[in-house]
Amino acid sequence: MICFARLNSASLYPSISRSLDMFVASLETELAAARTNSLGGGPKKAFVVVGINTAFSSKKRRESVRATWMPRGRRDKASSPFLRFDAQRTRRSKLRRLEEEKGVVVRFVIGRSATPGGALDRAIDEEDAETKDFLRLEHLEGYHELSTKTKVFFATAVATWDADFYAKVDDDVHVNLGQLSPYIIPSPINTD
Repeated sequence: MICFARLNSASLYPSISRSLDMFVASLETELAAARTNSLGGGPKKAFVVVGINTAFSSKKRRESVRATWMPRGRRDKASSPFLRFDAQRTRRSKLRRLEEEKGVVVRFVIGRSATPGGALDRAIDEEDAETKDFLRLEHLEGYHELSTKTKVFFATAVATWDADFYAKVDDDVHVNLGQLSPYIIPSPINTD
């Protein structure tokens, strides 16, 4: 059996509680500043924003996500550039339609390489030009910078979208978007 109890941490650890309160207050200030400074007169409205942490070397993982749970159009295997363009446009329109109709925003999240404009950045820029499903952060990518990347993602997401929920997953996680909504949409309260 699992039991949960709520302790009054303020009385047990007053210095930790004050530090935590100060930290939360500073984050709230950053959030307010990010919302105020956002471009376009304010964040776009969304229901949920899902950021998928990815790395420069994770193209196969991104393709796996696109092939499974991220909205995607039919991929033509024909060699015609027109057909490939049409398939890309269809995929983008499904992603855009998910945002417009359901308020669900899904983006791969990646920062910048240590060499600005280098091969790694160019490869991501080319992939983004084709798929339009990246959120580029002003953050230097690195394994030891993952917690900073997460913080920068949330700050950027809040500045860009006014959403009810924000989620962060890794590119090796496959989310069932259809099963996500029952967990985050409050069920009606029965007053009988």
